[in-house]
Amino acid sequence: MDTGMKNILTAPFIKEMCKTASNMYRLGWDERNGGNISLMLDEGEAAEYLDPEGKLRTIPLGFDASALAGKIFLVTGTGKYFKNVEADPETNLGIVRISPDGKEAQLLWGYKDGGKFTSEFPAHLMSHMARLSVDPKNRVVIHSHPTHTLAMNYVHELDEKKLTHTLWEMCTECIVVFPDGVGVLPWMLCGTNSIGEATAEKMKQFRLVIWAMHGIYGAGRTMDETFGLIETVEKAAQIYMLTSHLPRINTIRDGQLKELAEFFGVDYRKDFLEST
Repeated sequence: MDTGMKNILTAPFIKEMCKTASNMYRLGWDERNGGNISLMLDEGEAAEYLDPEGKLRTIPLGFDASALAGKIFLVTGTGKYFKNVEADPETNLGIVRISPDGKEAQLLWGYKDGGKFTSEFPAHLMSHMARLSVDPKNRVVIHSHPTHTLAMNYVHELDEKKLTHTLWEMCTECIVVFPDGVGVLPWMLCGTNSIGEATAEKMKQFRLVIWAMHGIYGAGRTMDETFGLIETVEKAAQIYMLTSHLPRINTIRDGQLKELAEFFGVDYRKDFLEST
């Protein structure tokens, strides 16, 4: 029967998710089933491709997400490899709607092998809630394991001010791209509500949160913005790892960082500079 709906595999949000997952795998950020992505969909756009009320089954969330009741998310599946997303989106991705009581996710499409969303989805939802409270246009949360960012965790102090300042010094663009800095959490057990709650608290101040010795969380209004935030931190971390053992002859000074931020009109963390 013709429902009049478009083929969901042609949907821009599915194609963008596939492209992003492939790029993250290609860059070495998401080995095996490491990393996860969630994208909050516009209900009107989603309705062109699926029935928002046509739930296939329900999946418990394990926490109260009632603040997001009725919201629809495209999210990567648990145990799924990013390298396989583009070839088989319907198995490796799912679209869920948060139930009215916020306790369940209603599956609308995907996870066709009987799977479910990533174990980090509750942490994603908590971060979505936190970011929406400060930026109503936030739509994306990405978690990944960028190699140089992770390596930097082992040789640099895990202090938000010091880490952010070092990253800002590595590339002229950094203070412009992430003027709000980078939040840092100590090592915590992943896949739990505790790390999700801690990340969400940081997300009230930062769009980027490092999970020590694990990876990074990024949030943004679009997939490109969020990917670009992580990409820029990773580039800065790579430059740091290439140069940290060598004598420092040149650097971007605090006065120059301030000049950059003010020229580009970004609201930067002034307290993260030594002097302003």
